[in-house]
Amino acid sequence: MNRRDTVFALLALGAMGATAHAQEKPRRVAWFGVGRTDTPSLFLEAFREGMRDIGWIEGRNLALSVYFTQGLPEDSERIGRQMLATNPELVVVYGRDVPVARRLKPECPVVFAFSGNPIDAGIVQSFARPGSNFTGVSFMSLDLVGKRIELLRELAPQIRRLAVLARPEHAGEHRERAVSEEISGKLGISLVYAPIQAEAGLESALQGIERQKCDALVAFPDAVMLANSGRIAKFAVELKIASVSGWGTFADNGFLLSYGPNLQDSYRGLARYADRVLRGARPDELPVQLPRTVELVLNTRTARSLGIKIPQSVLLRADRVIE
Repeated sequence: MNRRDTVFALLALGAMGATAHAQEKPRRVAWFGVGRTDTPSLFLEAFREGMRDIGWIEGRNLALSVYFTQGLPEDSERIGRQMLATNPELVVVYGRDVPVARRLKPECPVVFAFSGNPIDAGIVQSFARPGSNFTGVSFMSLDLVGKRIELLRELAPQIRRLAVLARPEHAGEHRERAVSEEISGKLGISLVYAPIQAEAGLESALQGIERQKCDALVAFPDAVMLANSGRIAKFAVELKIASVSGWGTFADNGFLLSYGPNLQDSYRGLARYADRVLRGARPDELPVQLPRTVELVLNTRTARSLGIKIPQSVLLRADRVIE
């Protein structure tokens, strides 16, 4: 083959590659959950980053459509129906909209990130074998529930009366409460249960915690508690109450500490589930996972407000310290 023929051959191969690339059909994935189009979503960006790391590139082999909701059932169901009408190949859903997606009975595979227990919520049959077209990650690890209380006691050894701020309708809440009662009993701490049925009941619950003269507080992490974490933290600091919850944002918003899953890492990891499903894996055979990585976040500003000196041994174990 002479030089001219070689050049033509290379050009032909390049044209064939370009044609193949142009004909590559993007896979249709829908992102569904609470958010706003005018506010960056850390979870969405973490998922996108995870997908890019695996090789799913928007505009090339991935078409990712975003459907944000306000978290209200009627709003979510309306938007969910609009989403399913576009016939996505895969739905990625998170937070309080996971049960909504389940009620809509999509025919396509669904990958979820859920703060509650997916068995109690009726989303899957078991962690090992979901038994439906839903699978994903649950952030409710009961091992972490007791550890939060132990850490709180380590920072504030004088605490004697622990308030548990929780929503009974949050799937798996009774499991978290049972573990909290067990650990509190072993530590010689009395437990005051302060349930709220909805966001409107928060102020009444906080007043009850004040009347009961609690000196510590644990908020079971879910979307409602997170949305009100600043208010809860302010209340706790004003009354000199040591506070803990399960996600880093609680500490960012003023809680003394948080201990639980690294949510951004979890959403990046959710991309691996999406990848497996897009490549043909059956959701009913993909086990539901618990968080792969956990983080301890300390708020030293809140500690100073409470007159608490955080031991060096705890500071060294922290993944992040808020100064």
